[in-house]
Amino acid sequence: MIDKHKGYLPSNTMRDLIKDNALLLPAISRFNIAFGFGDSPIGRVCQNNNVDTMTFICVCNLLSGYRFDCSVISLQSLMDYLKRAHTSFLDVALPKIRHHLIESINYSESNEVSLLLIKFYDDYVTEVKRHMEHEDNIIFKYVEGLLKNVIDEDFSINKFSVNHSNMAAKLNELKDIFIYHYKQKENSRLSATLFDIITCGRDLMSHFEVENKLFIPAVEKLENNLRSILFTNPIGDQADVDEDENPLNVLSEREKDIIKGVAQGMANKEIADELCISIHTVATHRRNISSKLGIHSSAGLIIFAIINHLVDINEVKPI
Repeated sequence: MIDKHKGYLPSNTMRDLIKDNALLLPAISRFNIAFGFGDSPIGRVCQNNNVDTMTFICVCNLLSGYRFDCSVISLQSLMDYLKRAHTSFLDVALPKIRHHLIESINYSESNEVSLLLIKFYDDYVTEVKRHMEHEDNIIFKYVEGLLKNVIDEDFSINKFSVNHSNMAAKLNELKDIFIYHYKQKENSRLSATLFDIITCGRDLMSHFEVENKLFIPAVEKLENNLRSILFTNPIGDQADVDEDENPLNVLSEREKDIIKGVAQGMANKEIADELCISIHTVATHRRNISSKLGIHSSAGLIIFAIINHLVDINEVKPI
């Protein structure tokens, strides 16, 4: 039996987990866990399927409304889960709803209302596809870089989280249009399709919760840890670095570009435009430069740039 106060544990059986919440079946599938696990405990099933046990348990506890600990998850395992969820939505759930919608309503080229309803749905699916492909191709690749200790200084997961939406609102709107405004008798098929829409909407909301409460916090933690390590020891793990080593070694190429811009008399906005980055990113770079070099004034940076041959003295503009 499941202890409601502790939530799911590795020692609980998968059978007990499903009895407690049958709606976890999609999550099991998205972790690529094979069915036919009998009465095996969760820990053993995850191990046999090469799934990180604590990540699986954390997701299931969140989806079931139990306490969860996001500090124990494996980001790679969670990303694999999210990628399979995207495939499930785009290749299975959403095409199935479209097929059943066409069967459920009086769909024909002469029926303008039905054409508009299907177009409404198709436009929605296009939005979902664009959103999920952005996560697959941009966000997940960024996180895979973090897992290899590579930081993109012009990006952070916060930029993604600010505009992150659950994508379920428009689907719910379509459902309401059918229920409250679309007049049609003999609605058995349509009712079943609307139930699929409701289920898909709830699934999208749960997907959003996993991203918002597990994925994004875990990425933020990884970002902070990496930045802390790099800024504390920016030139690697060498414990015996010579104090007379070239100070340029502590700077990234982008930070050198920032110093050059300062030495050439450019304001932060001009530097941002020149380098095609945001003014906020320029300000962040300048703070990091000051922290690394102990130089806080533009005049000091100009002198540093000249001494270290980042700019020729003829390029320098008086401040």
